Amino acid sequence: MQANRAISVIIPCWHDHAALAALLIRLNGLAQRARQQLQLLVVDAANSPECQGICNQLGAQWFASAPCRGQQLRQGAAQAQHSILWFLHADAQLLGNPLLDVQAVMSNGAVGGFFAFRFAGPSCWQSRVLEQLIGWRNRFGTPYGDQGLFVERSAYLACGQHSPWPLFEEVDLVNNLRGLGDFQRIEHGLLVDPRRWQRDGWWCRSLSNRLLALAHACGVSAFTLARLYQRGHAPTH
Repeated sequence: MQANRAISVIIPCWHDHAALAALLIRLNGLAQRARQQLQLLVVDAANSPECQGICNQLGAQWFASAPCRGQQLRQGAAQAQHSILWFLHADAQLLGNPLLDVQAVMSNGAVGGFFAFRFAGPSCWQSRVLEQLIGWRNRFGTPYGDQGLFVERSAYLACGQHSPWPLFEEVDLVNNLRGLGDFQRIEHGLLVDPRRWQRDGWWCRSLSNRLLALAHACGVSAFTLARLYQRGHAPTH
């Protein structure tokens, strides 16, 4: 496979303007240093003029969307021009130059991959334990969208894309990708914002997430689970 191929970065957003601006600035800087061609696509579920202004200022394409993360991701992918798709949450934080890591994995023939789960900010024993537990779960279960999924565009389309759901939109996609070919984990390069765990409690949020995943695996609709989730939490974007 050709090295240094262009990447389309797809970012669903919901009122997370400061984090989005920081991410776009970081991506632009990394691309400039690596001489990497990027297409930045932000799909905004809030239809926010502020978000649109940030995108205009920082060289990203802005699209309005219904407030459903799966639909946002599909909409962004439909506008992607390049052969590698990288899906990032707006509050993702990048270390080093993960563009080069994505390129290396894809150049070795992988159909896609994800980043190991690491929390941003000061470490504590709760965050370290959760990172280990999520790492073990990723060996057999699904890495979720906050782990920076990336994929060959042809494989993405062949595997059915993200499900048009507000939660668990990546589960079927990841399972299908693993069945299609090599789906690699990159150990370092992306950090997850810990604010929701800090707000809700490290163990309360993690238990809530696992119960939702269990319910989904048992056949409960993602739309029903999203309504339950939103009763006790902030929006899912």
